[in-house]
Amino acid sequence: MLYTLENEVCRVAVDTRGAELHSFIRKDLNELEYIWPAEAAYWNRHAPVLFPLVGRLPQDAYQHQGRTYTLGQHGFARDREFRLLHQGPAALTFELRADEDSRRIYPFEFALRLSYRLAGATLTIGWEVENPGAAELLFSIGAHPAFRCPLLPEESFEDYELVFDHPVTLQRHLLEEGLLTGHMAPVLEQQNVLPLSYELFAQDALVFKHFDFTHLTLRSRLSGRSVRVRFDGFPYLGLWTKGAGAPFVCIEPWHGIASATTGSRELADKEGILSLQPGQHFTTTHSITVE
Repeated sequence: MLYTLENEVCRVAVDTRGAELHSFIRKDLNELEYIWPAEAAYWNRHAPVLFPLVGRLPQDAYQHQGRTYTLGQHGFARDREFRLLHQGPAALTFELRADEDSRRIYPFEFALRLSYRLAGATLTIGWEVENPGAAELLFSIGAHPAFRCPLLPEESFEDYELVFDHPVTLQRHLLEEGLLTGHMAPVLEQQNVLPLSYELFAQDALVFKHFDFTHLTLRSRLSGRSVRVRFDGFPYLGLWTKGAGAPFVCIEPWHGIASATTGSRELADKEGILSLQPGQHFTTTHSITVE
């Protein structure tokens, strides 16, 4: 079921399935839609939340307390029905809790709450993970919003660029079948603009670790239209599109990352895994501004 937030500038729609952002429209720009419409020919999602995993596990399996569990890429929250907790004129909050189905593949008690707050042209997305159980909770969480690129029919994918908040030197961490290989490749050397091309994504997503920038803007060099994603305090970031011709790009701030091709299969040893003791909470926010 879709729920809507609206003000004089923008209109946002969020689905209870996955608590997923479906639409982010600038009303004052001829109803310009910024979120990818999930066309199945390329990718049938809009902006899924990744929980309790970010990325892939080797053989889609992990070990915990002597047992082996199967869990697919990016976890299961994106395919589950959330409960609406709060609906106000400018904010929505949704919740997902552990149940019999989740415990079969993920033996932890949890409460996951997603909030959406709209102010002007900025949507702030909040995450809260609570451990209501009697044992340690292990998890990762990440965002995967897909933005239309190009935004306007007279533009192309290559008319766009990614603009960092200051000049950066970046190396990407390479993937093989969704797993980190341990190898890196240079992307930028003290520059703040990365021109988009499909060739950039020929070796899968661009994955960055422990960077020092806090926001990234997808901007058209022709129209000047842009989307800015702010992610203070996030240790990992992914950039992705579905291959040549796909008319979208994802800017993905993560608290977690794909597993390595080698190493321990214990969930507790997985890079980027967060831990909550009974009664503890994890909270963070990121934001999207459409311009």
